[in-house]
Amino acid sequence: MEITDLTPAERRVWEAFPLGAAVDFREGRDEDPAAGASWGPERTVRAKVLRALLLDGPAQGGEIAGLKMWGARITGTLHLMYGTIEHPVRLRACHFEKAPNLYGARIPALVLTDSVLPGLTAGTLRVEGTLRLTCCRISGPVRLAGAKLSGAVFVNKARLGSPDEAAEEPVLQLNHAEVGTDVWAVGLIAHGQVRLKGATVGGQVNLNDARLHTPGDTALEAETLTLGTDLLAKGLRAQGRVNLSGSRIPGQLVFTYAHLSHPTGQALRASSCVIGELWLREAAPVEGAVNLRRTQLDLLHVPPEFWPRQVRIDGLSYRVLAPHLPAEQRLPLLEREADGYQPYPYEQLTAAYRTAGDEGAARTVQLAKLRRHRRTLPAYARLWGHVQDAAVGYGFRPMRAALWLLLLLCTGTLAFALQHPPALKPSEAPGFNPLFYTLDLLLPIIDFGQEGAFAPRGGFQWLSYLLIATGWVLATTIAAGITRSLSRQ
Repeated sequence: MEITDLTPAERRVWEAFPLGAAVDFREGRDEDPAAGASWGPERTVRAKVLRALLLDGPAQGGEIAGLKMWGARITGTLHLMYGTIEHPVRLRACHFEKAPNLYGARIPALVLTDSVLPGLTAGTLRVEGTLRLTCCRISGPVRLAGAKLSGAVFVNKARLGSPDEAAEEPVLQLNHAEVGTDVWAVGLIAHGQVRLKGATVGGQVNLNDARLHTPGDTALEAETLTLGTDLLAKGLRAQGRVNLSGSRIPGQLVFTYAHLSHPTGQALRASSCVIGELWLREAAPVEGAVNLRRTQLDLLHVPPEFWPRQVRIDGLSYRVLAPHLPAEQRLPLLEREADGYQPYPYEQLTAAYRTAGDEGAARTVQLAKLRRHRRTLPAYARLWGHVQDAAVGYGFRPMRAALWLLLLLCTGTLAFALQHPPALKPSEAPGFNPLFYTLDLLLPIIDFGQEGAFAPRGGFQWLSYLLIATGWVLATTIAAGITRSLSRQ
């Protein structure tokens, strides 16, 4: 392209390029690039001029060339597909008439901060430095699938998609991308899906205070995401499903103060994940279901009021559960399992309490597990379960058996003290002792010589039968409780 073909505005950019100097077309630093369609020729630059500069622009010895421009209206399509750009591109606060096409391009750095674009096509883009879309307003999709970026991606405070139109495809596509450091999306507003499926990020993904609006669909698609450190979503507002299934997050997954809403389905799906710490402190109650099946955690920090009415937590494992609360506040969650009674969540909660040294809470959870299991049994088994529960709390309430025995012992002793049963062989019978006679009836494996020597009659005979039967029941349940206690140890 000959310099004689350039407009005065384009000539300024052309002459500044070999020096790496900035060209600022702005009339004021607070002007809005959304009004760029009305900017005149004095600040209009054709995309083909920029393309010619970037692919074969002039150079000057001893200087580092680069495109650095503020407040320009860029007309036409900036077409750099598969191009190799050797200079950084910084187009701040610019108004793009058409979506740039950088598919498969190689570039040292790309900065579009504060710009307004109808979209960005940059799949499989290679960036040696950083990609900055900070505070951009992009009405169409940002296609970065398969991109490889050595540095970070910045989309903080960007506005993607349109609140008035349903997005036909994800507004931010970083699926299967490779990011060397971090993805910064603090304060991002996305009217459409944000897709990070299969992406690999060397550092963290930061979605603090982001607003993701995709009601009735998936707001954040991050299945099989692999991070180097954390996924931060403090204060996140997500209308639509947050899907992290199969992700690997060795640091923290933080949903503190977040609000997740997908009433018609799963608001949070994080099944089969491996996560260091999951923080849900001060998060609003979830609107929709939560799926954490088969996920592995070191720390789970979640208040009871966070959980919705339906959860899937079978196979969820965690070492520490915080904050430490009485078992009675944690148990209602296990009743909300969508697949009905599952023993594993009870065992996991028991293990967490034992890790914390709270053996009493662990016993409470185990007792709740047996009572919940009892509801799945046939009628005869449920009846026997009720007997064991009332007698000794399935072995987890051993003092209850002692109280039953004491009550029956007192009852029998008093009754037989008032009415001595007659001896079977008066000449051979020992002296009658109501206390030891009652013990002989209650304890089937102990013989004080009283039961075989005396034979009560009438109502006292029925009392003796009752003492014998309850003695066998108590002995059996106590033995079962001791066995269960020894097996736990």
